[in-house]
Amino acid sequence: MTTAQESRTTDELKELAEQAGRDLEDASALEILQWAVDTFGARFCVTSSMEDAVVAHLASRVRKGVDVVFLDTGYHFPETIGTRDAVEAVMDVNVITLTPRHSVAEQDARYGPRLHDRDPDLCCKLRKVQPLEEGLKDYQAWATGLRRDESPTRAGTPVVGWDEKRQKVKISPIARWTQDDVDAYVTEHGVLTNPLLMDGYTSVGCAPCTRRVLEGEDARAGRWAGRAKTECGLH
Repeated sequence: MTTAQESRTTDELKELAEQAGRDLEDASALEILQWAVDTFGARFCVTSSMEDAVVAHLASRVRKGVDVVFLDTGYHFPETIGTRDAVEAVMDVNVITLTPRHSVAEQDARYGPRLHDRDPDLCCKLRKVQPLEEGLKDYQAWATGLRRDESPTRAGTPVVGWDEKRQKVKISPIARWTQDDVDAYVTEHGVLTNPLLMDGYTSVGCAPCTRRVLEGEDARAGRWAGRAKTECGLH
């Protein structure tokens, strides 16, 4: 039997996203996620870089066993993989690990070593963007941890919007939160966070392309430092 979720057209999903973005602008993160679960059911997932597990924790309060999608690029810090494993072990979520089509060694053989230094956009495409697009194919909506205060490029992030590239509903339930809000939630609920956040990193990505942030720098200044690049292409 075809459910309402399965029968929605792309135009209907887009309209739904745009209307929800207006209606839920002032809603709490839990209310936004409740709407997502009620609207999309099993065709909704959370994506996590395992910088922290705040959105995964929020979503698990609304739907136990919610799918949490993690991209294992092959270049992660050991602390990031450890955070993924800890989340899987202690939280009521279903962690799904996506991997690129080619291992790091296979990519090196095809494109040459250290592609991330020579062409970081291509490296991100191969190790992040393509795997996510394949991993999201069975979902109609996905949630992210994007916040407006993280960088100028994210200042206009809607709480619910339309992902034109993937033709899916994109949900950012903590878009209006500040870092203080995140810290308070982590403390109140004992949420798992990446140990690197206590070691000078304010945004955690792949090890070759991430450094500690200096005093006064933007929260994402440690990503692709010295380059004009500020996003990996997922968002």
